[in-house]
Amino acid sequence: LEFSGAVPGESVKKDENSRRGNWGNQIEFVLTSVGYAVGLGNVWRFPYLCYRNGGGAFMLPYFIMLVFCGIPLFFLELSFGQFASLGCLGVWKISPMFKGVGYGMMVVSTYIGIYYNVVICIAFYYFFMSMTSLLPWTYCNNPWNTPDCSGVVGSGSQLNGSLANVTSSLVAGVSEAVNRSKRTSPSEEYWKHYVLNISDDIGNFGEVRLPILGCLAISWVVVFLCLIRGVKSSGKVVYFTATFPYVVLTILFIRGITLDGAINGIKYYLTPQWQKVLDAKVWGDAASQIFYSLGCAWGGLITMASYNKFHNNCFRDSIIISITNCATSVYAGFVIFSILGFMAHHLNVPVSEVADHGPGLAFVAYPEALTLLPISPLWSLLFFFMLILLGLGTQFCLLETLVTAVVDEIGTDWIIRNKTVVTLSVAIVGFLLGVPLTTRAGIYWLLLMDNYAASFSLVIISCIMCICVMYVYGHTNYFKDVEMMLGFPPPLFFKVCWRFISPLIISFILIFTVIQYKPITYNDYVYPGWSLGIGFCMALSSVICIPIYAIYKISRSPGATFRETGLLHGHFTSLPTGLAHSLCVPHPYQGSSESWEREKHGVGVLKVSTCRYRCSPFSVVLGPLPKLVSVSAQH
Repeated sequence: LEFSGAVPGESVKKDENSRRGNWGNQIEFVLTSVGYAVGLGNVWRFPYLCYRNGGGAFMLPYFIMLVFCGIPLFFLELSFGQFASLGCLGVWKISPMFKGVGYGMMVVSTYIGIYYNVVICIAFYYFFMSMTSLLPWTYCNNPWNTPDCSGVVGSGSQLNGSLANVTSSLVAGVSEAVNRSKRTSPSEEYWKHYVLNISDDIGNFGEVRLPILGCLAISWVVVFLCLIRGVKSSGKVVYFTATFPYVVLTILFIRGITLDGAINGIKYYLTPQWQKVLDAKVWGDAASQIFYSLGCAWGGLITMASYNKFHNNCFRDSIIISITNCATSVYAGFVIFSILGFMAHHLNVPVSEVADHGPGLAFVAYPEALTLLPISPLWSLLFFFMLILLGLGTQFCLLETLVTAVVDEIGTDWIIRNKTVVTLSVAIVGFLLGVPLTTRAGIYWLLLMDNYAASFSLVIISCIMCICVMYVYGHTNYFKDVEMMLGFPPPLFFKVCWRFISPLIISFILIFTVIQYKPITYNDYVYPGWSLGIGFCMALSSVICIPIYAIYKISRSPGATFRETGLLHGHFTSLPTGLAHSLCVPHPYQGSSESWEREKHGVGVLKVSTCRYRCSPFSVVLGPLPKLVSVSAQH
């Protein structure tokens, strides 16, 4: 029996899941997964963490955590979803009592999908506002500016001149900025007083910001249209959305390193401070960044892999995607700090005073630095277009995760034929739930969700998934399943990581997260206690799904023991089409049933198309069973 899917003596059959569909080709899956893993955090979080935690020295713990935690977890989720050919709910047929883990993943993806698209819509807004000859956050002479505003560009400067002319026009602005004890930039006031018109409290919602609401609608329409045919349409879109950000990064990188002071910013980003390697906080930040950046435990990796053909080499894909994600983070650091170094050079201040992260970097610090460049609207358009594409790549997978889970769970022919209706319904609900985030208090809620909805809950979900697959379902069974699927067993290194090292690192991340916890603040605003309570409720709402569903299944299942109830070891009721073609050999047994059956001697019979096949059972379907029966044994 060949693992290529070919049956001896017969023509090669297409490994295609006609019911759910597959990726058009493997490049689509890789690009989609790269777009999913490479998101806004690679641009606005990693560079900040790097310079804060020892510059180049941070790379050591970062890549160690990538090798021992990131890639193994990535491979585990890809192989899990690909083997089952089901979404984050359906895969738990291997152990029905743990299906709550899948629901927890859905809850997390829902929270992230709601606020992530709001960030994308703000990037859309800045993109549209950059379509002008003069960026609106360049000067302090606008109606929304306050007396504390101090621009880095003199009021009479012409941005389309040469760099030397721009430099000479900075004298007044720089001298004024240096003399102030606390400078408020025009980009910060544009962000706070015009774009957000931010209120004074999280409970003071105020009116909906209609321009932001309109951009939110555009964001959801774009996401829906790209997913209108599921992976068949999104797989084509990612050829652009997953690759063009690298074109923009390269353009910005080339422009950045040619600026005065850029080298100082890059030195600040990369200069090693080796003494910080001994700091546990640095290792905690490295592990957390790897974990969250790769999108582990969101359900998206399982969902995307479920549309692979059964024998796709997901081991190779996991290494390629993980390394690409981390390399993008490092590359983005050069792009960010070359521009920030240029800005610090003109302000005559240390780079640390202009460096920022999160929305502060994307919508305040970096846009302000862009105003110093000739033809600044062009660079602004490119930057925000890159942010939009990075965000959309992640948002596609978040929405597809929810839609796939619903469709797989219901599983009727009608729901499969009308998957577009489900996609539209989820998009509409996501838009409506995002409306409160477009109010004057929206930024408070967005940051609350970002800090609590997908924090320690993801770590717990991932840890339980590892334990369930390795110790409840059984590592021996899973290793055999992966070998059956790939044609070779998982390397010894991954076996050790899955069973011991990765769960330990995940536990370390959880402990580190708890120890380092500080109540969230936004600039000088301290969140009230009741809002923090809501944040913890959001975090717990995904984790609580696990025990609640387990108790529900136990109460509804007959039998006095777990073995009798079948809650710990389940089975799939049908085989993926590709698996059936790959594992079956001709058998003269005749019959009309197309369902998976058991014969007395542990051999299943499956009808595929008009042929009858005899297949050896495999562990994920019926539990631990005999090894594959050879072709000669069948005859």
